[in-house]
Amino acid sequence: MTARRKSSASVSEGATTEKSRKRTRPSGTGSTGHNHNHSHSHTNSHSHSHATVPASLPQPVAFVSLLGPADADITKGVPQAADAAAYDAAKKEAARTAEATATTKLQKDNSLQIDAIHFGKWRIHTWYAAPYPEEYCSQPTLYLCEFCLKYMKSPFMMKRHKLKCPLKSPPGNEIYRDNIISIFEVDGRKNKIYCQNLCLLAKMFLDHKTLYYDVEPFLFYIMTERDDDGFHFVGYFSKEKRSGSNYNLSCILTLPIHQRKGYGQLLIDFSYLLSKKEEKPGTPEKPLSDLGLLSYRSYWRLTILQELRKIDKPTVSIEELGTRTCMTYDDIVSTLTNLDMLVKDSQGDYVIRYNVVLVDEYLAKLEAKNYPVVRPSLLRWTRYEVGKGEK
Repeated sequence: MTARRKSSASVSEGATTEKSRKRTRPSGTGSTGHNHNHSHSHTNSHSHSHATVPASLPQPVAFVSLLGPADADITKGVPQAADAAAYDAAKKEAARTAEATATTKLQKDNSLQIDAIHFGKWRIHTWYAAPYPEEYCSQPTLYLCEFCLKYMKSPFMMKRHKLKCPLKSPPGNEIYRDNIISIFEVDGRKNKIYCQNLCLLAKMFLDHKTLYYDVEPFLFYIMTERDDDGFHFVGYFSKEKRSGSNYNLSCILTLPIHQRKGYGQLLIDFSYLLSKKEEKPGTPEKPLSDLGLLSYRSYWRLTILQELRKIDKPTVSIEELGTRTCMTYDDIVSTLTNLDMLVKDSQGDYVIRYNVVLVDEYLAKLEAKNYPVVRPSLLRWTRYEVGKGEK
């Protein structure tokens, strides 16, 4: 193989030399022999002028007559030791610049993160930075009205605002009430400022929250606790008015001061209650946050086990579970798989393995927590119809 490569290289060099000879032939030559000798002498003169070119590089004889000896010199295209050193120095400088830029950005983000919010009678430490105006982000504590969600810089401004705030409840229709719990439906198009303030509040506790100002295509369902002073914000979820993927929930939040009370499960259950009223299966918008994924897996597990316990017949299909729960088939299959209840029988068919004792023990533990549950009979709601002029 080595000998063959050398032979082909020789032929190629010979062809190049012959081509260069034809290009450098002077006009008006005499006999063929005179032309041949003149070509040789011309080629040799050029080879002497380019004696500094390394032997391993192709000889630039084909370009000399067109560019001249100085311009045809190709030795400058070979990287030297100085070039490699300059490249390494530039690479290290670029790395230092990128690291300094990232550090500066991190310091700026941390400086713009609000440490805590004063919300009603609570002081809540924030988890993430939110894109409030810079003049508000420079404040260590931000003061929010718990009814209209307006944000202010100082307790004096908050006190003045309370005297004239017109709201004692979310600016929407109350569609559900059970004891002290109420849920309001708020249109993002009709109450744009309130919904934008709500999204900014949610960003301080949700890492993947990206929607802040484009709230018009969404409906917001606000959960509150009622007392003599009004309807106090607990949490919310949002959903698109027109979803092409049958999403029944886009974003969900329960304030940290109201977590571990079962309110997250209640909001999820309420979103599926609306799906049942719409008579179509629903699923949350993906990807879910870490806390959202845990909440949904717990809800799906509880719902499927409760439905299986209600069924008296020996066989049940995934389609039937989907009809009873309004969950998508994918969510049902993934939940049964996580519970290790979806297995293959001896004939290779998938069956649901149901252990009555284990299911009863699991449900008894959850029911002992006495979390609030949705009562469908208390819902007063009409399906939202998107108008022609809306998104």
